[in-house]
Amino acid sequence: MEIFEKAHILISALPYFKKFYKKIMVIKYGGNAMVEESLKNAFAQDITLMKYVGIRPIIVHGGGPQISEVMSKMGLKPRFVEGQRVTDEETMSVVEMVLVGTVNKSIVSLINEAGGKAVGLSGRDGKLLEVEKMAIYKYTGEDRPPEIIDIGRVGKPKKVNPEVLYTLIEKDFIPVIAPVGVGPGGEAYNVNADLVAGAIASALSAEKLIYLSDVEGVKDEDGELISTLRFDEIEKLLEKGIATGGMIPKLKSARKALEAGVKKVHIIDGRIKHSLLIELFTDEGLGTQIIKEEDSLGRDAG
Repeated sequence: MEIFEKAHILISALPYFKKFYKKIMVIKYGGNAMVEESLKNAFAQDITLMKYVGIRPIIVHGGGPQISEVMSKMGLKPRFVEGQRVTDEETMSVVEMVLVGTVNKSIVSLINEAGGKAVGLSGRDGKLLEVEKMAIYKYTGEDRPPEIIDIGRVGKPKKVNPEVLYTLIEKDFIPVIAPVGVGPGGEAYNVNADLVAGAIASALSAEKLIYLSDVEGVKDEDGELISTLRFDEIEKLLEKGIATGGMIPKLKSARKALEAGVKKVHIIDGRIKHSLLIELFTDEGLGTQIIKEEDSLGRDAG
């Protein structure tokens, strides 16, 4: 009976294979899925399978814990303001070394070992990601101007030049992008990977923007998972403080992406093996999908 069950699973996924054929999907890869060996291997297999059924995946990865670990070994103390890493010249050298030189190449190797054709690059390659300096504004009281805090070489996306990505995906490569951008003088900037993923998905009008994280998905005020979140409900979660921590940049990025033409955003639990495949190719899914308009296929068409 097991062999017939396998056939049933494949047939049930067929509508999704058809719907997503040759569609671009941007996946932000982070959290435990980047650390635990079994999850890393499962992710590489998921990406490779997606590619072989005709999807065009583009990966943007994080690497915050790895940066902090290397900094500590070098005697440098990581500092954060409002969740952003303070990035001076010395820290920026470490950030680029770890993200581009170590983490990126490790992900590329995993995917290639799983049978895919991955190519690593950063936002500096081909001026893929042009950025502007990010400023942090601290509230100092009523009738007083906010304090502007300089956090160094931290940027926010200004312009995406996607030509290099189109070239790679047309040749059947899987781009793997480190979140390092290029400033106006050609200098490197540290950029939040969630924001990079959103900017790239927007520039490419991707079918989907998918965040793999260490949470089940978006929670409501009672702590319950929201299976489907509508675009106009995002503001409520932000204004009322229901969304906190790392969920804030994800929701803000999701909102911008949907406004720019991305069809759907997913926030899913990367701690679950093959969570990508479950979310994309089953009616039930397992995380939160964020939509503008409801579709007709299953749980809003994967």
